[in-house]
Amino acid sequence: MHNLGILLSGRGSNFLAIADSIDAGRIAGARIVVVISNKPEAPGITSARERGLNEVVIASKGKPRAEHDREVVAILKQHKVDLVCLAGYMRLLSPWFVQQFPRRILNIHPSLLPAFPGLEAQEQAFAYGVKVAGCTVHFVDEELDHGPIIVQKTVTVLDTDDEHTLSARILEQEHLAYAEAINLVLQGSFEIVGRRLKKASKK
Repeated sequence: MHNLGILLSGRGSNFLAIADSIDAGRIAGARIVVVISNKPEAPGITSARERGLNEVVIASKGKPRAEHDREVVAILKQHKVDLVCLAGYMRLLSPWFVQQFPRRILNIHPSLLPAFPGLEAQEQAFAYGVKVAGCTVHFVDEELDHGPIIVQKTVTVLDTDDEHTLSARILEQEHLAYAEAINLVLQGSFEIVGRRLKKASKK
C-alpha cells in the first residue's frame, strides 16, 4: 500500500478527486495518510476532517520558508509518505524540500506546460487567444512549473467560452489527469530520458 500526502492551500478540489478515485478503485494500492495546509481557513482541511483523514495545519504566514518546509517535511516523513501530491498548494517548494522526495512530488497545473506557468494560467491562455488549452501533471523540481511532464489533457477553447467556462472544463480534465498520473508513478513503469517520460520497455 502506497501512502499519499496531500498539500493544499484552498478548497482542494483535486484532493477530493484523488480521494474519490481511491475510494472508487480508480487509483489502486494507495491511501491518503495526511492532508497538510499552510492556511488554517482552507476549505480542503475541513473536507479532510469530514472524511476522517489526518489533517494538519502548518501556518506559513510570518514564518521563514526554511523553517516552514522543515515542519512540513517532518510531518510527511512521520506519516511515511511515499508520494506527495500538491493540490492547489500556493507555495514554491525549496530545493531542500524537493531533495527530500526525489521524483516523488507531483503537481498539477491548469495549462499545457511550458505555456502559461505561474498564477491564473487559464486566464492567461484565454487572454492570449489559444485554440487549445488543458492541464499538466508533472514532477516537481527546483523551478516553478518545470519538472518532467507525466500526463497532459487537452481542452478545446470554444467561441462561446469565457474564462470561467474554460476553467471549469479544464478542472474536469485535471481530476482525470491526476488519477492517471498517480497510477503511472506508483506502478513505476516508466523511465525519464532527459525531460521525456517514457513507458519502460518490458524485459
